[in-house]
Amino acid sequence: MGSFIRLVIGVPVAAIVTVFLFYVMQDLIKVDEVDQPDEVDDVTFSINDEVAEVEARVRDTTIDDVQQVDPPPPPPQIERQRAEQPSEGLATVMGAIPDFEAPQLNSDSVSFSVSDRDAQPLVRIEPQYPLRAAERGIEGSCWVRFDVTPDGTPTNIDIYRCDSSFFERASSRAVERWRYNPKVENGVPVARRGVETRFDFRLAE
Repeated sequence: MGSFIRLVIGVPVAAIVTVFLFYVMQDLIKVDEVDQPDEVDDVTFSINDEVAEVEARVRDTTIDDVQQVDPPPPPPQIERQRAEQPSEGLATVMGAIPDFEAPQLNSDSVSFSVSDRDAQPLVRIEPQYPLRAAERGIEGSCWVRFDVTPDGTPTNIDIYRCDSSFFERASSRAVERWRYNPKVENGVPVARRGVETRFDFRLAE
């Protein structure tokens, strides 16, 4: 019963205090209105409207006013000494030059000998491994005999022994592309016969 009475009395009191505080706060934040002038005068600023004429001062300068400068003195002359020509002869200074007999050159006394040589290889191209032989794992060797013409070209190529027929064509085509320095006899290139070589066909491990 006592709590009900406190509730009935406290609610109106709280409401009155709240309304009072509301009006107090409203009065504190109220701002008075400021009257704004109806017309605003136009203000114009002018900075240096007119261009002032500046008179340039011209100074007259004559040739007489320029200070005279003396030119530098000329460089000193250096006397060049002349080499005196020797009065003694060359034979007196170095001794007499001995006389010698000039050799007589003619076609009979001069002879050139060209040494003979055998055919020498210039270009040697290895044969290509036949694809069919490589696929089957076939290895072997091939012996070739041929002649060399006076211009260094292999000819009359003969496969006289071969471990497999797969290597014959590859060996023959390789020798066809070889080039030689031809055989020389008495200074004249001649044919070289019976040159032999061997090709070994081995698969890489």
